[in-house]
Amino acid sequence: MPAIDLNLLTALEALLSERSVTGAARRLGLSVSATSRTLTRLREVTGDRLLLQAGRQLVLTPHAEQLSRRVPELAREAQAVLAPADRRFDPATLDRAFTLRAGEGFVDLLGAALLDRIDRTAPRVRLRFVFKPDWDAQPLREGAIDLEIGTVRTAAPELRTRRLLCDRYVGVCRAGHPLLGPTGLSAEQYASSGHVLTSRSGEMDHPVDLALASQGMQRRARMVVPAYTNAMQVVRHSDLLAVIPLSCVSNTFAPDHAAAQGLRHFELPVQVPAFNVAAIWHPRLDREPAQRWLRAQVRSLCEAAYPPVD
Repeated sequence: MPAIDLNLLTALEALLSERSVTGAARRLGLSVSATSRTLTRLREVTGDRLLLQAGRQLVLTPHAEQLSRRVPELAREAQAVLAPADRRFDPATLDRAFTLRAGEGFVDLLGAALLDRIDRTAPRVRLRFVFKPDWDAQPLREGAIDLEIGTVRTAAPELRTRRLLCDRYVGVCRAGHPLLGPTGLSAEQYASSGHVLTSRSGEMDHPVDLALASQGMQRRARMVVPAYTNAMQVVRHSDLLAVIPLSCVSNTFAPDHAAAQGLRHFELPVQVPAFNVAAIWHPRLDREPAQRWLRAQVRSLCEAAYPPVD
C-alpha cells in the first residue's frame, strides 16, 4: 500500500476552496511556486486536472467538484486524529462557520441571542442558518449540516438527539379578534372559523387536525403556508386563526414577540400532546470539540430562553 501524504489533503482542501493557487498559497503559508508544485503532484496522484483555466479564473473539474464536498470533512477528521490527545480546545481561536438547519421561529426569536452568546467566547465563529423544507437526514449524513434544531421525525436511527425544550401548541389571532371572548372558543366555533394552516407538505396532518377529526370536525382551511412565522403574519392582518408552538409566542430574550406584532395567543379547545424540540446531529460529530461546544451553546441558550415551569 503506497504511503499517504496527509499534507496533500490539506493542500487539496485549500486549492478546491480558494480555486486559486495564489489564494491557496496565502492560506497555507507557502509560496505560490511551492503551491503550484503541490497542485502538479495532486494531479498526478488523483489522475485528474482538478483546476482548469477559464479566462482569468480557475474552475473545478467535475471530479474536483465531487471531491470538494468530501475533502473538508476528511481534512477535519485527519486533523482531529493526529492532534495531541491533551490539546485543549479554545473557542477564542475558533475561526469557522457552522451550518444549522432550524425553523424560522427559532431564527427569529433566538438567532440574535445565540450569536451574542457565541460572540462572548468565540468572536470569529459565523452561523449559517438554512431552510428546513423537510426532515431528510441525508444533509446530516453528508456533513452539509452541522446541527439540526427541531422535532425528531426521521427514520435514520444512527442520529444523535438531545432535548432542548418541551413545547406545546396554542392558537393565535390578531388582537381584538371578534371571536375571542372571556370564555374562549368552543371546539365547534374554532373548527368553523377560517384558518391558515402551516404545512410543508400541504397535507392536513397536524395534531390539531387529528384531534378535531376524532370529534368529527375539521378546520375550515382558507390558506396553507410553509412556516409558523408566515401564519403569524397572515393572522395579524386578517380574521383567520392559526396554530403555532408556544415557543413562537415569547421567551426570556423576546418577552413580547407576538404581542409586539399585534397578536394574541389562546388555549386550543381540543387536547393536543406536547412535543420535544431537540438538537439533532450525526454521530461522527459526537467527539469533535468544536461541535460539542456548539451544541452546548445551543443547549444553554434554550435553557435560559425557556426555563422549565414547575
